[in-house]
Amino acid sequence: MSAGEAPRPEGDGPSSRPGDHLRPGDVRILEQYLGHLRVERGLAENTLAAYRRDLRRYLADLSRRDADPAAVDPQEVGEWLQALRTGADGGAPLSASSAARALAAVRGLHSFLDAERVSATGDPSRLVPSPALPRRLPHPLTIDQVEALLEAAGRPGTGRDATERALRDRALLELLYGLGARISEATGLDLDDVDLRERSAVLRGKGDKHRIVPVGRYALEALGAYLTRGRPALASRGRGTAAIFLGARGTRLTRQAAWQVVQRCAREADLSDLAEPISPHTLRHSYATHLLHGGADVRSVQELLGHASVTTTQLYTQVTVDSLRETHAGAHPRARRGA
Repeated sequence: MSAGEAPRPEGDGPSSRPGDHLRPGDVRILEQYLGHLRVERGLAENTLAAYRRDLRRYLADLSRRDADPAAVDPQEVGEWLQALRTGADGGAPLSASSAARALAAVRGLHSFLDAERVSATGDPSRLVPSPALPRRLPHPLTIDQVEALLEAAGRPGTGRDATERALRDRALLELLYGLGARISEATGLDLDDVDLRERSAVLRGKGDKHRIVPVGRYALEALGAYLTRGRPALASRGRGTAAIFLGARGTRLTRQAAWQVVQRCAREADLSDLAEPISPHTLRHSYATHLLHGGADVRSVQELLGHASVTTTQLYTQVTVDSLRETHAGAHPRARRGA
C-alpha cells in the first residue's frame, strides 16, 4: 500500500499485491493524472487516495501483461475489469459497485491521456460497459423519527462540557437535516459561511463547488444557541479556528467524530434497529424525500442538494412514488381487494 492510502475493508478491495510493481513510466503517468485531479478539479485527499488505489491495480495488471496504457484497446480494459470481479489479477474480488468505481477511475485516466495527446488509441475505456449495479433506493426517516433523533441530540450527557456538546450536536443534526448537507459540508463550515440575518449558508460540495442554501428557523435557533452558549467553551480549549463545529480539543470536528455523534443519537432515540443503520447521509436522504413529499420540484431539490445531474435527484422521486403506492394499497378499498 502506498503512502497516504487508507486501509480497505477485507474482501472488497485489492490486496497489497496488485500495484506493488509499477513501471517508472506508469508511475509518472499516474502522478501526472493525480496532480491534474488535485489542482484542476480540486478533489479531496480521500478521493485522490481511492483513485490511486484503483489505478495502481490497473497499471500493475497492464505491466504484468506488458501492455502500454497509452496503446491499450477496449478488449484489454474489459479483460482487466473481469479480472477485478474474479480476483484473477491477484487481488481480492470486487463487488459490482467497487468495480464500477474502479472503471470510472480508469476512464478518467484514459480521457486525460487522450486530452494530453499521449494516447495512441484514443479512449478505449469508453467502449467498455460498466458492471450492472443493483438498484438501491435510499431509506429516509419519517418526520417523527427525525424529531426523535434531534431531541436525543439535544439531551446533555455526562462529563465535561456535556451541555456545550449537546448544543453542538443538536445544531449539527439540525443543519444536516435542515440543509441536506453532506457530512463533509457540515463539518467544513466556517463562521463566515453562515449569514444568520439572511438565513443562508454557503456549502462547499464535491470538487470545491459552492452553493448557497436557505437555513430554516429550527436550524437557525439551534445554531444560534450553540454559537452563543456552546462553542465559546469548546473554542477556549484550542488555539483559535474559524470552524463552526468544534471537538473536545477546540479543533474542527472531524467527519469521523460527527458520524459518531449521529450513531450515538440514533441509539439514544431507540432508532438503532431500523432496516438500515442511520448515518449522516440518512438525514440528507430524508431532507430530499420530505421536500418532494411537500411539493418541491425536482430541479429545485437538485440545486439544494448540489447534484451535478438531475438523474441523481430523480432517485428520490421513486421513493415518494413507492410511499404513495404503499399508502394506496393499504387505504383504498379496491386496492385492498386486489381489484
